[in-house]
Amino acid sequence: MFTGIIKGIGRVAALEERGGDTRIAIDAVDTDLGDVALGDSIAVSGVCLTAVELDGTTFAADVSQETLSLTTLGALEVGSSVNLEGALRAGEPLGGHMVSGHVDAFGVLEAREQDARSWRLTFSVPAHLKRFFAPKGSVCVDGISLTVNEVEGDRFGVNIVPHTMSHTTLGERTVGDRVNLEIDVIARYLARLTEAQ
Repeated sequence: MFTGIIKGIGRVAALEERGGDTRIAIDAVDTDLGDVALGDSIAVSGVCLTAVELDGTTFAADVSQETLSLTTLGALEVGSSVNLEGALRAGEPLGGHMVSGHVDAFGVLEAREQDARSWRLTFSVPAHLKRFFAPKGSVCVDGISLTVNEVEGDRFGVNIVPHTMSHTTLGERTVGDRVNLEIDVIARYLARLTEAQ
């Protein structure tokens, strides 16, 4: 379980194919991931991965073909930047919202406009997910807990404050870039319950 509050930006240090899957090494030198141990979960741009190697400030995780094909991790290269968050520990504040690290789909950045010191970003979503978005609801974009400002058709907008823009990979995103989307878990279960009726 995560909160969507990014602890820092890491850099891809290595990508190694292993039996059809990929082992990814992330340099987290500028990120405090606490007391991460082998087997712990770390959210990498919103994708829950398991630390299988630890070496100083670098950790490695195995990524399946399923995850590579359904998330932006499949497009990473050595040097790519990623958002990092260690798993929530008992007693820590829940600053964002409940995030599982299970990406639902790609979204696409459709517009990026400055609004005073903040930025307004608009993302499109696959048609089958648009019903899960509501104004003032929560969404996880590349692992970042955000509040939905508005929803129109298959698009939603968010407002990004300067701190988030400079302390996450959103500052590097340009129109047309794909992002990982995780819908709010409460919206997911409510939808499932109403389907049953």
